Amino acid sequence: MAQKIAYQGEPGANSNIACMQMFPELESVPCASFEDAFELVSSGEAELAMIPIENSIAGRVADIHILLPQSHLQIVGEFFLPIHFDLLGIPGSTIEAATEVHSHIHALGQCRRLIREAGLRPVIAGDTAGSAREVREWNDPTKLSLAPPLAAEIYGLEVLASRVEDDPSNTTRFVVLAREKELPTRDELPGPAVTSFVFRVRNVPSALFKALGGFATNGVNMTRLESYMVGDEFAATMFMVDVEGHPEDLPLRLALEELDFFTTEVRILGVYAAAEFRTAQTVTA
Repeated sequence: MAQKIAYQGEPGANSNIACMQMFPELESVPCASFEDAFELVSSGEAELAMIPIENSIAGRVADIHILLPQSHLQIVGEFFLPIHFDLLGIPGSTIEAATEVHSHIHALGQCRRLIREAGLRPVIAGDTAGSAREVREWNDPTKLSLAPPLAAEIYGLEVLASRVEDDPSNTTRFVVLAREKELPTRDELPGPAVTSFVFRVRNVPSALFKALGGFATNGVNMTRLESYMVGDEFAATMFMVDVEGHPEDLPLRLALEELDFFTTEVRILGVYAAAEFRTAQTVTA
């Protein structure tokens, strides 16, 4: 039986493409929600989940910062996918005859130039690939979809315009989740590594400044820092962090030891190999 990787969205979505590119040997399983994808992994029905965590234009993916720490799954990898959208319609349709374009709100926002120039009315759909499926089902030449290229193949639509996103550098970062296990040692992960964790600071003045100071003084590069509220009293703040390095590396080990002095909770979400995209960007910079 083929091993499975779960993703949120319909067949043809960007998450589906990320699964196929990073794990072509695995069966990609669509899920209606992130929670459903997490549950497939937790229950053992799928070995992995591919979850978008941030986009270079739209920022963080809503709810993931809360759902991920609660899932008790472990980050075991990352993948960066350049995001491309095609304008799709049923066979025989044209841009000139169309009046509406359907897609996820982020896709519509990332293709404003085309929508404006073509004089189309944007209509929000729950999913990019789902909008392609709906356009196929409606069989109406006045309705078009903005969706990833794979959706055209799956739903039998014509590509009326390719790569219509406003910003060609648009990229989404995904994390690969698995059931919890022992974190890999430095010997098991010899190359560039990323450590992801969450922490909560003590309720003392300048706690965050002091908590982060150890990363600066030890020369640890922090690539992501996001805050979010926990509970319902707006009094407790959690921070989700990505840093370069492995916890066994001396600089990061010292920084984490210093972090302990100023926090009430620190939990590592994963230690994993840095994606080639990340290391290439670092070299280019």
